[in-house]
Amino acid sequence: MSLIPTYVCDTIPPARLATFALLSDPSMDFDQPAIFSDNEPPSTSPKHHNDHQENGSPPPSQGPPPRKLCVRHQRMADEGTNLKLQQSLDALPVEEREAVNAVWSNFSSSSHARRALILQGLLTMCCFSQLSLLTDQLAHLIRIDPFAILPREVGIKILGYLDATSLCRAAQVARRWKCLADDDILWKGICEQHIGQKCHKCGWGLPILEKKRKTYRSLCPPLSSFPSSTSTLKRGPQDSSDLASPPMKRQRSEIDLSPPGRPVASSSNRSLTQPTELDVSSTLLAPNPAAPQSLSVTRPWKDVYSERMTIERNWRRGRCTVRTLKGHTDGVMCLQFSETLSRPAFPVLITGSYDRTVRVWNLETGVELHCLKGHTRAVRALQFDEVKLITGSMDNTIKVWDWRSGKCIRTLTGHTQGVVCLNFDSNVLASGSADSTVRVWNLRTGGAFTLRGHTEWVNAVQLWDSNPSSLQTSSTDTSLFDVQGSSSLLGASLQIDPGKMLFSASDDGTIRLWDLTLRSCVKVFTGHVGQVQSMKLLLADECEDDPVEYAMPGNVTSRFASEQTVDIALSSQPMRKKPILISGSLDNTIRLWDIETGQVIRTFFGHIEGVWAVASDELRLVSGSHDRTIKVWSREEGRCMTTLVGHQAAVSCLALGEDKIVSGSDDCDIKVWSFSE
Repeated sequence: MSLIPTYVCDTIPPARLATFALLSDPSMDFDQPAIFSDNEPPSTSPKHHNDHQENGSPPPSQGPPPRKLCVRHQRMADEGTNLKLQQSLDALPVEEREAVNAVWSNFSSSSHARRALILQGLLTMCCFSQLSLLTDQLAHLIRIDPFAILPREVGIKILGYLDATSLCRAAQVARRWKCLADDDILWKGICEQHIGQKCHKCGWGLPILEKKRKTYRSLCPPLSSFPSSTSTLKRGPQDSSDLASPPMKRQRSEIDLSPPGRPVASSSNRSLTQPTELDVSSTLLAPNPAAPQSLSVTRPWKDVYSERMTIERNWRRGRCTVRTLKGHTDGVMCLQFSETLSRPAFPVLITGSYDRTVRVWNLETGVELHCLKGHTRAVRALQFDEVKLITGSMDNTIKVWDWRSGKCIRTLTGHTQGVVCLNFDSNVLASGSADSTVRVWNLRTGGAFTLRGHTEWVNAVQLWDSNPSSLQTSSTDTSLFDVQGSSSLLGASLQIDPGKMLFSASDDGTIRLWDLTLRSCVKVFTGHVGQVQSMKLLLADECEDDPVEYAMPGNVTSRFASEQTVDIALSSQPMRKKPILISGSLDNTIRLWDIETGQVIRTFFGHIEGVWAVASDELRLVSGSHDRTIKVWSREEGRCMTTLVGHQAAVSCLALGEDKIVSGSDDCDIKVWSFSE
């Protein structure tokens, strides 16, 4: 019976055709060993096999071990190719078997040059049917798995040049590929490239999800229980059936209405079930001493990326769930929420309304926690932090609250008409009014001064530290919040830190930039043809339009990094870039401004009526309009990605989070648009 040898790599001399008789010959030269099918010794004839069994002696020595196989022949041995070929040969008659074996033996014993010549001759004699067979066979034979022969480190280096989609596809090829493609080193690099910023290669950016980072950093159980005059206002609730009439100022009568029960309604493509209202006490927001200690939780970087990619895709495709929070009895004019407070553990939303109340909500459950009463007319502006809440009202006053207990700490006066907007930082409070002025309060000393220049209502103010390195660090718990009662505190020191600037937007269609140290206007931005209602300043580390590279962190060395290490954008220190101002106006447009030149960079068209509110972060821009819609924009491309419909009246205010939008409307409702589900 003829035998099929398995040959060694072509880089060494060809093997001899061996038979069992030759192997039995002790004079056999083993300098050129033969390697048989699948590294197995050839089958013997029945006669020789029986002789060895009868004699009880072991089979003769097989000689020295075969030479190491090349990649191709090793794969043939693993796949059993030679065994299949041997079976096909055994099916032939003896004469044909010997003829085929002779051809193979001659080719095996030939040199490289002779092999090439033999192959060329065989190809010349082949018809198309044989050439087609050869083509099919070669397509399989010349394939090679690079990760099967390369070191793991080299394989990971190669895969490091792929994007996330290509890595996921590579993981589906084979188990070996999946093991490499799922390596934490690769996905850590992709997370660094995308989370918290837009990738300069693919244009995709992923949210940081600060709330989830804190959740994994410290696992805490959820809290289930807790201890009449006529005025000129900016606008009122509009007739839901009339969208053609432009928004305008008009007289409104504010009637004191007792707040009814506050159920939480749910609406949208996918409705969410809301919990019933819980008993609320003044100890609601107190820290929980029985809370467990922080637990260490680790996650693969691929899971971190996948979680954030799902949210980003929802943003781009407009997939969201909507919850409606009910409680206000008149239009909602201002709101702010925070998901990163140290206490309480849940996200907090605070809203202000024409009904003269300020309401504090548990944004996670939709339960109203406090209803702050004290203003005698509409609440038009608010801002809060860990310590305090400051509100501005059409009753000409500004109030400072302890929003956890619901108590008013202080009332500030100074404006002669209603307070329409405000903004504060650690040292300065600025407020804009219907009296066309901007009032600046020094929170460290209690001093205040007035900026004059606008000719109409001041609708938005925004502080800006143009030179942060020169700022002084001071505590804000000074006499301004320690003294009870109302006072303008004009006699106190008015010193403002160098570099402190202020933007103000007005009904006169202009935006002004003020130097608070000089107390003078240094630039006027003109371009809007309608009243400018809102502004958003993209600070240095938020602006993506200036092509400056980010500094990449490299302090993660563990294979399975903790979720705590998703401080990618937070722990890194990006290079300072030029800030950009965004404004929304009743001329139906949104504009991006170059602060240095005062020129418009880009104008967004899409709303069919005036824009009342704008918000933006590192990844996207959103706007709320009198046409009852909310639009999500690509800031770099200037196009609308998603339009959200649900409010029954003008969208008067909104706030943007990493996975949600919270909006308030003249229909008295607050809607939470969540893209994380």
